[in-house]
Amino acid sequence: MSNAGKFLVYCIELYKNAKSLNGKQVMELFTKYNVSEYIYDCFEALHTTGDNYIINDIDLFIEARQN
Repeated sequence: MSNAGKFLVYCIELYKNAKSLNGKQVMELFTKYNVSEYIYDCFEALHTTGDNYIINDIDLFIEARQN
């Protein structure tokens, strides 16, 4: 698995725990809003940030697509 793939798994687990969701709920959310693609595309920048930043960034990404 690539580093970006490992990071995606990490982000899924991080988001799941932060939002008290199960894996299925996170994957449905990530699929609906193309979050996984975003994480892959922004891997180089995102993997250097902290956990809180990642969670907030995913929230902002989802929020922007809901409107």
